[in-house]
Amino acid sequence: MKVPAHEYDSTVAFYRDVLGLRQISEQARSSTESVRFDFGDKILWIDKVDALSQAEIWLEICTSDVAGAAQYLEKQGCRRRDEIEHLPDGFKGFWVSSPANIIHLMTEPDAT
Repeated sequence: MKVPAHEYDSTVAFYRDVLGLRQISEQARSSTESVRFDFGDKILWIDKVDALSQAEIWLEICTSDVAGAAQYLEKQGCRRRDEIEHLPDGFKGFWVSSPANIIHLMTEPDAT
């Protein structure tokens, strides 16, 4: 979840203090604060984003063949969105958008 800076602290407190989710980690990257919570069999990852006006949901989909997934999605008319956030050099993954503009990170399990 990408959250505007002015809502980040209250959003983290909501998931931690109100809903009681167990916090896994917290980190400050060069440009972003983020926190992760246990979310059932998933991980809820919340990033603080300075230039955002409202929260956005971004999803991660793991595949054993990121190159094959890229080819398949291209054939399906799915638009790549690699410009939205830089991924590290050599990272096995890419960004795509659903028709409803939900951002998805397609990645191999060992890439993160």
